[in-house]
Amino acid sequence: MAGAEEYFGRALAIAQKAAETQLGAIRVAAGLVADALAGGKRFWVFGTGHSHALAEEVYGRAGGLADVRAILEPGLMLHEGLEKSSLLERLPGLAAVLLEINQPESGDVVLIASNSGRNAVPVEFALGARERGAQVIALTSMAHTTATTSRVPGGQRLFETADVVIDNCGVPGDALIEVPGSPERTGATSTMIGAMLLQALTVEVVARLAERGETPNVLRSLNV
Repeated sequence: MAGAEEYFGRALAIAQKAAETQLGAIRVAAGLVADALAGGKRFWVFGTGHSHALAEEVYGRAGGLADVRAILEPGLMLHEGLEKSSLLERLPGLAAVLLEINQPESGDVVLIASNSGRNAVPVEFALGARERGAQVIALTSMAHTTATTSRVPGGQRLFETADVVIDNCGVPGDALIEVPGSPERTGATSTMIGAMLLQALTVEVVARLAERGETPNVLRSLNV
């Protein structure tokens, strides 16, 4: 019978696959971020819907980099309503407003998380950031995004706009487990695997900075 044990086994297998296959991309991404921070530039993180949780994962986090600029637009998060967030993340042109407000620039690095990589806001934000001279890291599901079509007028998907792509190795639709009697699969992995990959990226950035003789600006828990 499908249940928690099956989810643990399959989710941990995906985590192991991600750890084995994405180390190279993480190292390349970490080099970009370390170069930016060492040069006085900024590291931005952005996601819509549930992917905003991944932006928060590396923002203001104990053990994390203090020099992170998280773009947490309320309407694109979930606390103002799932339908609102879903509609807004598909809205062409909204990314231009966020780019104008936040002003990523040449030398900055922008990490954008989107499991599907198909909606207008994350893709147009990536395109706009690159037009401004920033480098883009995409955190996405390659299995999902290559099995679907873009909702962006230009037809791009997030991985096609990025300098570096980190694959969360999840399945199309995100949910893993088929339960008899349930019409839909359950047990998503994009957040848990995404968080693991981003923490690995953070550790690699801190190590790169320390190797250069820089003092990494790492946050300590306020509860210690």
